This record gives sequence, structure tokens and C-alpha cells, in this order.
Amino acid sequence: MDKIPMTRAGHTALDTELKKLKSVERPAIIKAIAEAREHGDLSENAEYHSAKEKQSFIEGRIKEIEGVLSLAEVIDPARLSGPIKFGATVTVVDEDTEEEKTWQIVGEHEADIERGLLNIKSPIARALIGKDEGDSVEVRTPGGEKSYEVLSVKYV
Repeated sequence: MDKIPMTRAGHTALDTELKKLKSVERPAIIKAIAEAREHGDLSENAEYHSAKEKQSFIEGRIKEIEGVLSLAEVIDPARLSGPIKFGATVTVVDEDTEEEKTWQIVGEHEADIERGLLNIKSPIARALIGKDEGDSVEVRTPGGEKSYEVLSVKYV
């Protein structure tokens, strides 16, 4: 199996979610199932079926997180330098709209574009990899062609 690149923050967030699922969510759903069982006939018990469905989701998420964490390769961006690579915080300017954007290139399990965390497998990240300050980048996105100029590359 290939290692999954991840920042320390991404690893910590997944580990925290896993601990919460195991110590809070799992016991709560077990209690909810037990209470729903006490209501009698399970075939027509909506509370029971809802709780079992939620239990299935929780157990699936626990397995998924455990799998990701077992393959995680934690990379410290502060130890890196040079052209854009995993972990870089990149500021670009859209050459058409002059709008500046800043993203950190992270692993797919910690990506959140709303928080400026760009999935390394995204078209923009793939186009940025290997570029340096001052370079222009053409990106084919689902929304069409975009041109960016790299303003800065930092490893924090």
C-alpha cells in the first residue's frame, strides 16, 4: 500500500475525530439502540432502525480513519524548501481577475478549500507542483482555463 501524505495538523484532526467516535459517539449509539429495543417490536421501530443506521455509519467511519492513519506519512512542511511541493503554502494571483488566493497543499483527507487547504490531487495543486515564485501556471479546471502567477511559496 502507498503511504498517504499528511500534515501534522491533518493527522491530529483525524486522530481527534477517531477518539471522539470511539469514546463518545459509539457508546451513545449503543445506549440509543438499547433504549429503542425496549420499545418492543423491532420491525416497526423507527428509532431502532435509525440508531442502527447511525451505528453503521460510525463503525464505517472508524474503520476508514484507522485505515488512513495506519498508512499516514506525516510530513513537516517547516523542514521543506524550494519549489512548490506537498505542504507548501502558496499565494497566487488570478491573471484575469487580479484576485489573490492563498492555499496550503495538503493530503486528500485533510483538504478543505473553504479553509485554504488544497487537495494535492486537485488540478490546481498538480499544476503548481514544481513551480516557483514568479512562474505562471495554466490550469484546466472544471470551470474552464485559469491562469495564475505564483507570488510566494512558504513552508511553515
